[in-house]
Amino acid sequence: MKTTIKNIMLMISASTVLSVSSCSNYLDTEPIKETTVESTGKVIATAAEGESRMTSIYASFGGEYWQLDYFFNGDAQTDNSYAGSDNTQNFQQDEYRILSTNTNVSRDWGYIYDNINKCNFILNYIDEAKDLPAARKEEMIGEASLVRALNLFHAVQLWGDVPIATKAVVNVNQDNFDEVYPQLYPTRKPKAEVYAAIIADCETAIQKAPASTYKFRANKGAANALLAKVYATKDNPDWGKVKQYCDAVLAGGYTLLANYDNLFDTAHEGNSESIWEANGEGWGSPIGAWGTSMFYGTDWKKFMTPSNDLIQTFANEGDVVREKSSIIRKEVSWTDNYWASANYPFAYKMRITDGKQNFYLLRLADIMLIKAEALAQTEDIEGAMALVNQVRARVELPKISAANKANALDLILKERKMELAFEGHRWFDLKRTGKAIEILSKQKDGNGVILPYAGNLNQNRLLWPVPQTKKDANPNLTQNPGY
Repeated sequence: MKTTIKNIMLMISASTVLSVSSCSNYLDTEPIKETTVESTGKVIATAAEGESRMTSIYASFGGEYWQLDYFFNGDAQTDNSYAGSDNTQNFQQDEYRILSTNTNVSRDWGYIYDNINKCNFILNYIDEAKDLPAARKEEMIGEASLVRALNLFHAVQLWGDVPIATKAVVNVNQDNFDEVYPQLYPTRKPKAEVYAAIIADCETAIQKAPASTYKFRANKGAANALLAKVYATKDNPDWGKVKQYCDAVLAGGYTLLANYDNLFDTAHEGNSESIWEANGEGWGSPIGAWGTSMFYGTDWKKFMTPSNDLIQTFANEGDVVREKSSIIRKEVSWTDNYWASANYPFAYKMRITDGKQNFYLLRLADIMLIKAEALAQTEDIEGAMALVNQVRARVELPKISAANKANALDLILKERKMELAFEGHRWFDLKRTGKAIEILSKQKDGNGVILPYAGNLNQNRLLWPVPQTKKDANPNLTQNPGY
C-alpha cells in the first residue's frame, strides 16, 4: 500500500480551493511522490465560506466553457455556422477532424470537471457550516446538484462514457487512499450509469432547489426542464418521462415572451419565458459576460460565422423575425470563403458588450419543442404540431401540419434550428435525433456545392476523443473508437 501511495498526488487543499480561480482539476492528476496533508479542520466551517463556494459555482458561467465553447460546440459543428476566426483547433471541430491533442477538447474536459468539483465541495461539506440555517443548506444542496447535473449532461453528450465525480478530495493519506484513488484516477462509466447519476441529481434539485421564480439560480423549474431533455437524450428515450417533466414545466406559469427579440436585448432579464439564465452583471462581477465579443463585432473575424444554410432556411420559411434577431450584417475589411466583405454576417443573439449579456441555459420554447418531439414520437401528431404552431405564431409564421410521424419530427427539428440558432443546441439536437450524419454530410456553400469537409463526419466523430493529456495523466482512461 505504501508503495502505491507514492504514485498519487494531492490536487486540492482546503487553503486553495476557496479561490474561484483555483484549478482543482483532480481528474488531471500526474502521479508524483507521496503527498499527505493533515486536515486543518472543517472544509466549510462558516456560512460565509459556504456562500463563497456557491458564488464560485455560479461564477463558472462566466468562464470559457459557458461564455465561448458552449455556443461554439453547439453551433459551429453544424449547418448553422462556420468556424470563423483563424484558430486551427476550432477548424478541427468545424470540419470533423478533431485530434485527441486538440486543446479545445482538453480544456473543456478540464472546465466541466472543475465545475463539477466546485459543486462537490458544497454537496460533501456544507453540513459542516454550523451557523448556516438548515433551510439554506438544503437550498445549496439542490442548487449544487443541478449545476453538477448540467455539467455532467454536457460531458456525456460530448464524450459518451465519462467519469462520475462525486467527491471533492481534500487530502490523501494511507488511511483514505482506497477511498480517494477512484476519484483521482477515475475510470469512464457507461452512459447508462452517467444518466442515472444526472437524473438523481435533478430529482434532488426538484426537492431542494429554490422555487422556479429564482431564474438566475438553479431552480425547481430548471430541474424539471433538464430532466425532460435528459430523458429525450438517453440512448433509449423515455417519452413518457419527457412528457411528464415537460408538463411540469408548462404548469409552472411560464409564457412565451411576445416579442422574440426581447429575449436577447438584456432589457427583459428574468422574463416570463426564462427558466434558467446565466446573469451577466458587468465587469468585476462573478459573471462579467465577455463572451459577446467572441461572436459579435467588426474588429476581427469572430468565432461562429452564420452559414448559408441557416440563412437560406430562414428565407425559405419567410422567417424574418428570427433571422433579424439571430444575424446582423456589417461591412468588414477581410476576405472570406463564404461571404462578401460588404455583407458579412455575425451571430447576433449575444450582442451586449458591457459585460451584462445574459444567456439562457433553459427557456420555454426549447421545452415546448421537446414536448412536441415526445408527442410525435408517441404518434400524437396533432398535439405535436399544435405546440410547434404556438412557437411559430410568436414570430408571425403560418401554421403548418404534418402528414405522419417522420414528417412531424423533421418539422420539429427544423423549427428548433430556427428558434434556437446560436444558443448551443443544434449539434446535440442532431445527435439526439439520429440526423447528424444525414444532414451534416450534405452541407453546401452559397453556390450549392457540398462543403469539402462534410464527408468527414462518421459515427465515431459524433463523440469527441478523450483528451490525450488526460489519458497520459490517468492510465485508467480509455479512448473512444476512431481516435
